[in-house]
Amino acid sequence: MRVLLRASFIALSTSLILVGQAGAQASQSPPSAGKIGYINSALLLQQAPGRAEAEAQFDREVGVYRLQIQRMDDSLKTLMTAFDRDSPKLDSVTRETRRTTIGHKEVEYQQRARGLDSTMQARQAQLVKPIMERVQAVIETIRAEDNYAVILDVGAQVSVVVAADKRLDLTDRVLARLKSQGIPTAPPASGAIPQPAGVTRPKK
Repeated sequence: MRVLLRASFIALSTSLILVGQAGAQASQSPPSAGKIGYINSALLLQQAPGRAEAEAQFDREVGVYRLQIQRMDDSLKTLMTAFDRDSPKLDSVTRETRRTTIGHKEVEYQQRARGLDSTMQARQAQLVKPIMERVQAVIETIRAEDNYAVILDVGAQVSVVVAADKRLDLTDRVLARLKSQGIPTAPPASGAIPQPAGVTRPKK
């Protein structure tokens, strides 16, 4: 979850350089020439209302999956251990049949795990979206209120800002506005989390 949030703020940071230009086009009055502000997205990330709640909700939702996928992994290992133990006693046909079965189960397990990982990434993005939209909306509102031409991000991994006057820092103002709005409502899951099937023990 934290990785995705960081990635989301990188995307936000890229858009912030242009937010003043886009907002200016929509505004009736042009921005003051050269009026620039900046925010620290890393700090916003740490303190944005709803972030901790989104992480906790995500962890709750994937907890069942993590347990089931671990059980499936353990069951597959048990299947392979049993095959290694019994292999010397098996005839060639039975041995090959069980080896093929294990191979199929392993492929099925990997496919299910990849599919579920993709589903969880989508759910992460879904939980983060309301937070990011609110942050962007607050920044744009502040830009319009004070007629900023550009708002930059000094907290981005790739930042064009080398040094800046602290008086231009809008981070605290953005955070205060965010906190005054409370925690954004987390979107419900779009569907049930897929339930991976278990691995059955081979018949002896």
